[in-house]
Amino acid sequence: MRGDAADHLLACVPRLRRYARALVGERAAAEDLVQDTVERGWARLADWQRGSDMRAWLFSIMHNLRVDQHRRGVLDTEPLDEDTPQPAAPGQVCAGLELRELDAALRLLPEAQREILLLVGLEEMRYEDVAQALGIPVGTVMSRLSRAREKLRALMDGRAPAISLKVVK
Repeated sequence: MRGDAADHLLACVPRLRRYARALVGERAAAEDLVQDTVERGWARLADWQRGSDMRAWLFSIMHNLRVDQHRRGVLDTEPLDEDTPQPAAPGQVCAGLELRELDAALRLLPEAQREILLLVGLEEMRYEDVAQALGIPVGTVMSRLSRAREKLRALMDGRAPAISLKVVK
């Protein structure tokens, strides 16, 4: 049984890398986060419920590690700027510029919104799985996702994101 679970865990590593890179931004910090996630997942492999989505379980571990990093203040990432080299294939300069703009816009989103947008949009996870992985209600996932999409659209269109404040009595 452990062999199947271990193979399943290792098969999730490329998606963990992709999500961590998009979430953190800096390659070395993303790799550290993936390594810590895999290490913790491996140590707790017996806790994984066979038949459940291991990817969601690992994203939950990654999320908790990221929260712990925030609490300890050990986040040492560097924001991408215009001087950051980006790989671009010949003839795809426009696509490279669009990706750079998208990455910069994603960095401007609050992390709570960015992580949900990445899990739903990039990792194609269901709302219920995202809610379980992050330990929040499904309604919170949907509202954060909606706000993230609207803010990202505004940023990509070059307009200021709409701020809607509601009066609470």
